[in-house]
Amino acid sequence: MRNLDTERRNPKTVNIDSMSVDEILRIMNEEDATVPLCIREALPDIERVIQKCISAHKKGGRVIYLGAGTSGRLAIVDAVETVPTFNASPEKFTYVMAGGKEAVYRSLEAVEDSEEEAQIELKHLNVNSNDILIGITASGRTPFVKGALQYASEKRSETVLIANVENPELAPYANHVIKIVTGPEVITGSTRLKAGTSQKMVLNMISTATMIKQGKVYGNYMVDVLTLNEKLKVRATNMVCEITGVESKKARKTLEKCEWKAKVAIVSLLLDVETQKAEELLEKHEGFIRKAISENEG
Repeated sequence: MRNLDTERRNPKTVNIDSMSVDEILRIMNEEDATVPLCIREALPDIERVIQKCISAHKKGGRVIYLGAGTSGRLAIVDAVETVPTFNASPEKFTYVMAGGKEAVYRSLEAVEDSEEEAQIELKHLNVNSNDILIGITASGRTPFVKGALQYASEKRSETVLIANVENPELAPYANHVIKIVTGPEVITGSTRLKAGTSQKMVLNMISTATMIKQGKVYGNYMVDVLTLNEKLKVRATNMVCEITGVESKKARKTLEKCEWKAKVAIVSLLLDVETQKAEELLEKHEGFIRKAISENEG
């Protein structure tokens, strides 16, 4: 355990208990600033995983995040937020947390030691060859993640390991390995800090790039955003105005006509076609606004 990168003592903070609050904040900020540089080293591996996620979705499969403790909670956050942000169906990005819902709200450290529990959870999800499983563990050795990787492999799913050590013990159990070597924490072994920050950033990359490459973004606008309340309807209206150049009243009227589907409204206004025609064009081009517009303009 002592040899793990995440468990080593940080020489910069051996006297952190004697530091002022200002000094603590500065050293934490300095250490956090190293995280994006660590991620940069793994970008080729992250890209390969994203391509596999896109492929899984095209086959009707799911991206399944799985982890324990901080890693599991971060998995939930990223998976859940794809629904309102990209109007993705909940099963597109789903998650398994060691210890279930109870572990989300309070620490249940022992649950991460059960390989069998992970396999039971994946069995309930009916994991299959269309899916991709992404196991997340700072130490690279969590039994819960090991059990999941083994079970998913047996079901011929693509498997991914995200870890924060140079030589993760579970690497042989995964098809793809993303290593984010963030080094010793400010507080020895507290992987909720740099390791957790890096995991959140990598999961952001995976879900965001996967969704962009499925037509969920136009330019840098969230054109598939769910309009669940008036605030979001105003946001959608403003977005349609900015993209198409029409006035707010016309944008809102078009959005109402197509049941607040921003992509349909945008294509309808840009091409000056009925919303039904706009919807047909989007369906033909798998939801990509740019492709729908290009064909019609050509």
